[in-house]
Amino acid sequence: MKRVGFALVAVLSVLVAGYALFMYGTQPLGARVHPQMRAEFEARPVAIYAHIFGASVALLLGPVQFLKGLRVARPALHRALGWAYLALGVFVGGLAGLYVAFFAFGGAVSTSGFAVLAVVWLYTGARAVLTAKARDFDAHRRWMVRNFALALAAVTLRIGLGIGFGSGLAFEVFYPPLAWLSWVPNLLLAELLLSRER
Repeated sequence: MKRVGFALVAVLSVLVAGYALFMYGTQPLGARVHPQMRAEFEARPVAIYAHIFGASVALLLGPVQFLKGLRVARPALHRALGWAYLALGVFVGGLAGLYVAFFAFGGAVSTSGFAVLAVVWLYTGARAVLTAKARDFDAHRRWMVRNFALALAAVTLRIGLGIGFGSGLAFEVFYPPLAWLSWVPNLLLAELLLSRER
């Protein structure tokens, strides 16, 4: 069951990252988003591209970092990919995400949800670095579980968008709550899984 769940997470991560890189790499910026969102995207292209690129790096590298065989057989590669995940993915994507959160569509609910997500993502990334440097690898792994659960907000956000559009609700009604619903359940599930390990 664990392997099936991991495989599903890995596939969804790659699909969402691939979609984002394709759309933002080949289409005009904000071509597929709400007109109000498009205007904000066009006003801050560097931050948007940095966030998309960083989050995509995290989604593509995250599942690889949880492969025990790679950690054991190729520890140097695991470390190199880990630095790329944290530096390019979390810190570039998180800082850019924190900035653009203040211009998020949906007002204070969206802004607060995405801003808190960015802060917690950056915090768990920093804790992962510190525990790795201290060679407390069990704590490092636990912080990385939390951190990747937050990176998966990109996946659960897309699932939420599909449900929202399918429900027939207006975009301005269902989008703001997704700023919280896209990551809080992920983090709670991660904590539940970690508590079961104990």
